[in-house]
Amino acid sequence: MASQIDQKTYDDAVGWLREHGFDVLEAPGTAGRVFLKKYNVSAAIQKADPNGVKIFAYPGYLVGSEISKLVNKGYQQFLKTSKTEVPATADHLKALHSFSEELKEALGLPSLYNESLGTVSESYQYDRIVDRDKPEAERKKRPWQVGGGKTLVAKKSPA
Repeated sequence: MASQIDQKTYDDAVGWLREHGFDVLEAPGTAGRVFLKKYNVSAAIQKADPNGVKIFAYPGYLVGSEISKLVNKGYQQFLKTSKTEVPATADHLKALHSFSEELKEALGLPSLYNESLGTVSESYQYDRIVDRDKPEAERKKRPWQVGGGKTLVAKKSPA
């Protein structure tokens, strides 16, 4: 049975985050926006309409000084920034998961079942679905389509 979650105000959320060990840094030149850091993961929240709070920059592991984006390529998850892409380790994923769960609690957001099972990526890039959203004429030819409609038969080697 679902339980009712109380939305928190911006000031309540920032207070909760400070009490629970988050580094809170005011964004320069912007009122009502803060950057958060814990477990080497960072995100940003900002004040919403009257008293609400919303996520401005979603949580990402810090690679250098840049917040990375988690990309799932089917066989491996990667931390991608504008400059580099590194394989995500179990420690990276655990830190992201812990940070995200604590952030949801601080903001009064629901914790969804599929997100509670493990880390959810922002982007999924599986080999077989690359360019699937493009029209047929613009898609790259797959290996089995290269023969021009002819069925390719392998010759038997003499045994």
